[in-house]
Amino acid sequence: VIHDAETAVRFGKELQLLLCYLGAGEANMEKGEMRVEANVSIAPKGKRGVKVEVKNLNSFRSVEKAIAYEIKRQSELLEGGEKVAQETRGWDDVKQETYSQRLKEESHDYRYFPDPDLPKLCISEIPEFSGENLEKELPELPWQRRKRYLELGLKEEDAEMYVSDRRYGNFFDALSPHLVAKLPSGGKNILLATNYISSDLAGLIKNSSNSEMEIPVSPENFAKLVTMISQNKISSRGAKDILAMLFENDADPEKLALEKGLLQESDPEALRKIVKEV
Repeated sequence: VIHDAETAVRFGKELQLLLCYLGAGEANMEKGEMRVEANVSIAPKGKRGVKVEVKNLNSFRSVEKAIAYEIKRQSELLEGGEKVAQETRGWDDVKQETYSQRLKEESHDYRYFPDPDLPKLCISEIPEFSGENLEKELPELPWQRRKRYLELGLKEEDAEMYVSDRRYGNFFDALSPHLVAKLPSGGKNILLATNYISSDLAGLIKNSSNSEMEIPVSPENFAKLVTMISQNKISSRGAKDILAMLFENDADPEKLALEKGLLQESDPEALRKIVKEV
C-alpha cells in the first residue's frame, strides 16, 4: 500500500523505467506515451475508504500534486463529518486542485458481460509463458542495474543517472573493461571515470544543440584519457580541454595532448632539479 504522494511518484518512475527496459515503449509522458491515473482512498486504520480516481495525469509533477491535494481534501471532509463521494476527478494544473468529472459507477453499471467469441485463455498452461522461460528472456532490470553500480562504489546520484539515461549507463559499461584491463587500480579509475562522465561529459551534451544525441566519444579513447589523468600525464584542466576536443572530433587523446602541448612533467627528479636552480 502506498501512503504518500512522494512514494507514488517513485513507483511511477520505476514503472516507467521498467517499460523502457523491457522494450514495451519509451513511456514518455510529455509525448502522451504514458499516463497515470491515481486512486486515492482515505480511511481510519482497519477500515476501507471510498476510492476516488484522478484521471489522465500527464507528468509526475502533476501526479505528486494531485495525490497530495486529494489526501488533504478527503481528510478534511472526513474530519468535518462529511462523506467522500466515489467519483472520477480531473486535475487543474492552473488552479492546482482536482475537480469532479463524474460519479463513479459500480461494476454492474458498466454492463460488463462475457463475449461468446472470446474463449478463456489460460496463460499459465502455455509453456512459452512459464515463469522460468520468461525470466530467461528478461534483460537486466532497472533495480538490478542500480544495485550493480552501487556495489562498484558509485555515488547514488551517478548510479541513478546511468539507470535513468541508458546512454550514460551503456557508455560506462563499455568503458569499464578498458580501465580494469589497462590499470591495476581499475576500481579507483572507474570512480575517476564516472566523475568525468557525470559532470564534464554530461555537461558537454547538455550544452550542445542536441541534448538527446548519442555520446560522440568512443569508450576506448575516453579510457585512454582517464588513464592519462590517473598517471599524472595531464592535469585536470588539460583533461577537460582534451575531452572537449574529443567531443567535437573523436581522436586519440595521447596524440591530442602531444599536439597541443598538454602533457605535463611528473618526474620528481626533474622537478627537484628545477627547484634547486630557482
